[in-house]
Amino acid sequence: MHRQHTGGDAGADAGLHGALFYDSADEVAAVAAPWLLEGLAAGDAAVVAVDPGTAGPLRDALGDDPAVVVIERHELYRSRTPTAITAFRRFATEHARPGRRVRVLGEPDFGATAADHREWQAYEAVINVAFAGQPLWGLCVFGPDLPAPLRAAARQTHPQVWTTGGPVPNPDHVDPATYLRGLPVPDEPLESTPPLLADDDITDAAALRRALRDRLAAVDGPDDVLEDFLMAVDEMASNAVRHGGPPAGLRMWGTHERLVCTIHDSGRDWDDPFAGYGPAHGADLSSGGMGLWLARQLCDHVVIRRAEDGVRVRLTTLLR
Repeated sequence: MHRQHTGGDAGADAGLHGALFYDSADEVAAVAAPWLLEGLAAGDAAVVAVDPGTAGPLRDALGDDPAVVVIERHELYRSRTPTAITAFRRFATEHARPGRRVRVLGEPDFGATAADHREWQAYEAVINVAFAGQPLWGLCVFGPDLPAPLRAAARQTHPQVWTTGGPVPNPDHVDPATYLRGLPVPDEPLESTPPLLADDDITDAAALRRALRDRLAAVDGPDDVLEDFLMAVDEMASNAVRHGGPPAGLRMWGTHERLVCTIHDSGRDWDDPFAGYGPAHGADLSSGGMGLWLARQLCDHVVIRRAEDGVRVRLTTLLR
């Protein structure tokens, strides 16, 4: 018997986040199709973003219901993580009826590199908090080819595990803040090489901006990508000067493949593992506090490291 969580008030259990570890596409259909169909019958909407190989049996089970929104998987899971969070919140706004929810079936793509993996591992933890109070109910599916470290990460970031019997509490789930604080930061080899630009005590923001632009002018990359990187670095350098303890500084490196900039300050009080995954003041962009949120949208990888001597933010943008 397939046990489901029935409808009820969407606000009572909004933000549920489950994981299904599957061996075949038929298994995904056997677990997810009844859950989605139950939701459709109750007035919920459905969003499906899975691999085409996973989708076949599921498509047969769901039919052509217009309440099912099918999204190309990589449009969500190979975008930057704040973009994916914003997209799911938009789905909730556009498709959830009053008192109902959007049921999301997703197959995360963790990317190809250690830096990609870290971004999406963090995302899976962040959405447990970012989607709280939203009329969203997510079920993430993970196939048999998922590497063991990423499988372990999926187990630690999902409060529920699903089987053909339905959802059960996940004993391996780790509190999201604890998980994010313990998530290792991959090494960046460029940080041990001579930088293109170094300023270890920023005192003149305008001069620094000119120096950054001069160095980036010699980089072979798309103009819009270089401009986005410049904006992200400028925002984070301004944040370091305004909000971190002095001195604040930065170092920037570049190759034909990527740009890397590490911004540091001497502050010791900052500790927010969820910072930058949404605007600090909601939709009011005039209130400030947007630097890290903008940086996460403008760069491919953003990591924050706290140490005894302060805080370091590393921005990476891919050029190829």
